[in-house]
Amino acid sequence: MKLYLIAQEQNNDDDTYDSAVVAAPDEETAKRMNPANGKPMDEWNKLYSSWCNGPEHVTVRYLGEAVGDVEQGVVCASFNAE
Repeated sequence: MKLYLIAQEQNNDDDTYDSAVVAAPDEETAKRMNPANGKPMDEWNKLYSSWCNGPEHVTVRYLGEAVGDVEQGVVCASFNAE
């Protein structure tokens, strides 16, 4: 499993995520992960108002290989509360 930093700058209001470190098998999977729960986001709409509006707004940076048996999901997320 690989570790990626995913980030977005489109939605920076209160109660939003600006970034997260996620464990994923590849960059495309990481780009589509919901930082709130680690699940893939297939439909981007107002349901994900705490993130951005589409994968084209997500930047992905490869951090390295995870050690051990890390499962796919969110390792750590940055949430901007009110």
